Amino acid sequence: MGKVTGFLEIERHDRAYAPVAERVKNYNEFVVPLSDKDLRDQAARCMNCGIPYCHGTGSAHPGTPGCPVNNQIPDWNDLVYNDNWQEAARNLHSTNNFPEFTGRICPAPCEASCTLNIDDNPVTIKTIECAIVDRAFENGWVKPEIASIKTGQSVAIIGAGPAGLAAAQQLARAGHDVHVYEKLAKAGGLLRYGIPDFKMEKHLIDRRVAQMEGEGVTFHYNTPVGGNAPGAVDPAELLKQYDAVALTGGAEYPRDLAIPGRELSGVHFAMDFLTQQNRRVSGEPLGDKPEILATGKRVVVIGGGDTGSDCIGTSIRQGAASVTQIEIMPAPPEKEDKGLTWPNWPMKMRTSSSQAEGAARDFAVNTVSFEGEGGQVKKLNCVRVDGKFQPIPGTEFVIEADLVLLAMGFVSPVKDGLLTQLGVTLDQRGNVKADLDRFTTSIDKVFAAGDMRRGQSLVVWAIREGRLAAQAIDRFLMGSTTLPR
Repeated sequence: MGKVTGFLEIERHDRAYAPVAERVKNYNEFVVPLSDKDLRDQAARCMNCGIPYCHGTGSAHPGTPGCPVNNQIPDWNDLVYNDNWQEAARNLHSTNNFPEFTGRICPAPCEASCTLNIDDNPVTIKTIECAIVDRAFENGWVKPEIASIKTGQSVAIIGAGPAGLAAAQQLARAGHDVHVYEKLAKAGGLLRYGIPDFKMEKHLIDRRVAQMEGEGVTFHYNTPVGGNAPGAVDPAELLKQYDAVALTGGAEYPRDLAIPGRELSGVHFAMDFLTQQNRRVSGEPLGDKPEILATGKRVVVIGGGDTGSDCIGTSIRQGAASVTQIEIMPAPPEKEDKGLTWPNWPMKMRTSSSQAEGAARDFAVNTVSFEGEGGQVKKLNCVRVDGKFQPIPGTEFVIEADLVLLAMGFVSPVKDGLLTQLGVTLDQRGNVKADLDRFTTSIDKVFAAGDMRRGQSLVVWAIREGRLAAQAIDRFLMGSTTLPR
């Protein structure tokens, strides 16, 4: 550890945000980085614990404390403190293919499990991680890592989200011929089309794709696998053409709200709304669905997670008249019981940057029906619920709305097309069933990783599963593997 008494002498100090009035005028990132001195000071706060829970457990199982990709956090904190940024970047990339993604949009379970979080002052791990990788790109340290020996084996990756990208990069570095098939116009999955630019600008994805192309990865865009869309590829043909196939298509089937009035105009899935705005920012065509805009409208977001928060920030930037977010879950406590939760991820009240921009929030609310005029939604009929989600008599109320965004998560991968044609076995939740150690599915030489296998989860878990699947595929093809976990 760089400074033995650092955690005693230096207070936690994290990145700031640009003022609300300024940042809502555009879709640019608005986080204000720390200075070099502040970064060094914050790195000095790391205690180099005997049991550093921030590392993670090395497990592919959810619910474990710390970092799913097993970042060696005390090590690169010490390197930053000692001004050895290039080695810190090398260390960081040894476990995480895309720290510029996690350094921006990961909720940072590492910080929740930090020993200094016992008194609510964890090391600013996420901020330091982001600073390391940004400096690495600025200084030209991030270059293609080209395999010295080609194996002659070929792999098809279906889906260019974070799991597919991580798997593809690892397999290319092992010397395999890797082809990534993506149904959309660009790589990134929900990183590109779901996460708003004000949280993560898309040039960050483009520069990683350029690195991967330099490593020999071939991308096939506008190329769905399965189904009858124009340009679709028959999955059976991929099984003939490649030595292994990885399914990394994500969990894109949204949870719906089957109540009276659902068919009214103005009730949309959140991802349709967010995807359109991301395409506006990037100059891509909006697609074949009706245009969705919050401008001048009373917006209601149903769902209290990150997707709902993204809808809030986007609606405010589009000029919504008002934004209200409702959630069926009860309001979480303002502060967790550390004795019960640490080092695990705590349930507590959190306010996102988007929520702080001007959204009204309400909890323990169930929407019973939508009402409209002339086919357009105008109100939500709601009722308050108890801890078992049962309606409380006499608590009925109405929320006026012109636009309703359903942000209640995703239930499973889309079955039609690829999965149906392959005939791959699904688990009880409708995800692709795959062995947790070998990531093998019920179809020979077909593997699955990421949200398509585990269900909706974090980007850091997608990267983790992509790396583990790459290791499993390399072992399947070569009999052994030198790829790191």
